[in-house]
Amino acid sequence: MRTALVYHEDMTAARLLWEDPEYVSLLRGTQALDTQELRALSGQYDAVYFHPSTFHCARLAVGATLQLVDAVLMGAVHNGLALVRPPGHHSQRAAANGFCVFNNVAIAARHAQQKHGLQRILIVDWDVHHGQGIQYIFEDDPSVLYFSWHRYEHGRFWPYLRESDADAVGQGKGRGFTVNLPWNQVGMGNADYLAAFLHVLLPVAFEFDPELVLVSAGFDSAIGDPEGQMQATPECFGHLTQLLQVLAGGRVCAVLEGGYHLESLSQSVCMVVRALLGDPAPPLSGPMEPHRSALESIQSVRTAQAPHWTSLRQQGSAPTPRPGTCSADGRTSPVSPGGPTFKAVEAQASAVLSSLLGQLHLHPTPPVRTAVTLTAPDAALGLPPAVLHQEGSAPQEETRAWARLHEALAQDTAFTALGKVLHLLKGILDGQVSSGVAMTPAAAATLDVALRCSLSHRAQRVLCVAVGQLDWPPDLANDGRTLWLDIRGKEAAALSPFHVSMPLPGTTGAFLSCVLALVLPLAYGFRPDLVLMALGPAQGLQEPQAALLAALLRGPAGGRVLVLVEQRTRRPCCT
Repeated sequence: MRTALVYHEDMTAARLLWEDPEYVSLLRGTQALDTQELRALSGQYDAVYFHPSTFHCARLAVGATLQLVDAVLMGAVHNGLALVRPPGHHSQRAAANGFCVFNNVAIAARHAQQKHGLQRILIVDWDVHHGQGIQYIFEDDPSVLYFSWHRYEHGRFWPYLRESDADAVGQGKGRGFTVNLPWNQVGMGNADYLAAFLHVLLPVAFEFDPELVLVSAGFDSAIGDPEGQMQATPECFGHLTQLLQVLAGGRVCAVLEGGYHLESLSQSVCMVVRALLGDPAPPLSGPMEPHRSALESIQSVRTAQAPHWTSLRQQGSAPTPRPGTCSADGRTSPVSPGGPTFKAVEAQASAVLSSLLGQLHLHPTPPVRTAVTLTAPDAALGLPPAVLHQEGSAPQEETRAWARLHEALAQDTAFTALGKVLHLLKGILDGQVSSGVAMTPAAAATLDVALRCSLSHRAQRVLCVAVGQLDWPPDLANDGRTLWLDIRGKEAAALSPFHVSMPLPGTTGAFLSCVLALVLPLAYGFRPDLVLMALGPAQGLQEPQAALLAALLRGPAGGRVLVLVEQRTRRPCCT
């Protein structure tokens, strides 16, 4: 499947006429209204300017969005991005607003329902401004779930609406289908955005089970933007896109909204496109502990939405702010109104942005996205076309040396499987393969060897997610290089700072809550170079659950995930 990019050069024609006399002179004779008339009309709306080409550009923007949705829903492409101007999420049924003329995403949602018969559509609005136009259009409609985070500052930031707060949850049958997450301070960064997804958006989205995800992709919420004054780096939007791709069968349509720092905007768009293409996102930078204000906002949303969503009641309390919470460099909460002037904040953000942009392409995309090693050739039948069936094996002497660690690996089948695992692991560590799945009759022993082999080569930090009867190696050092998450039937416990045990959830909802509330926050906080996931004896996961867990774990490790499956079925999962 492919990724669509929809764009038209004519959409660049609209601009603010009354600050560009030469352009005014060029077009004045060809249009029905002169500049003063256009300016007077624009003044009737909030933050809107009209240009003789506005109608043409706005129609193109809607058409591009509809073309993208049609292509995705008809199977011509898997996902895509519409680069459109003017944006749309502020515009209402009969009023332009906030540079927006037609509400591109809202129109696309209705189009998907009317033409393609969709019944559940998720709209994710990560622009820094509240998309009140989308909210007004769908606030009484339970077929469209609208999520928006936005700079709010207790109502002191544009568009200054009471209905932008967390307790605005929709009207009538649509109650609970409007989810507003207000940011009451500036300076929110990668950890805050990720926490919002893990503790608010994704639990609700999985319960809603959308058939299509539309993203109002505004990048004034990125670092360096003068409107947002936030600190999220461009790669963060790649991670957010990856998280959304586990919904709706990956049918994600992103549509450009705001963005006023051209370098930050362009890099953020590139990160989204890379994620849509399936490329691993670069690791998230900066401290991974959310700010106190962000956690307070997240908890207020969960409280307001809990009556409407079982997942929020089931997941329990979100992380709560602790006294003295500060970032890794010792600073406390982000800049808030009344603090330093924005010029100082902007200078700091620009300096940070400049240092980060040069680092975004240090990790080239591996030539092989996913490789599978199998012990039985006929098991390769039915693999997706994008998955490579890998035939290679590590040298006999190397395999024999590692096999001496466990008696179970001396048997022929296990020894053969170990050689293939070591070969695949080397491909991942060398950057030739992004992720892989391997079958083995001795998952516990193979996991131990894979862990030790990884640490002896290039991996600085390895996350092991052991599902089933796979014990923590007794001689493994607690030196911070390994985080071991043990998922099986035991009670939850932190057996050491780097060994966490949790029971295997009994229902799909509880499993999702465990992954979103515990596994992923620990994984992102640990920042692994590699994830080793093993499905051992009595692991109890259904194939869709195992596949989802593997897909979500790709984010924290830059796509580097090796899944070991106890050989008990004819075909692997997690591909």
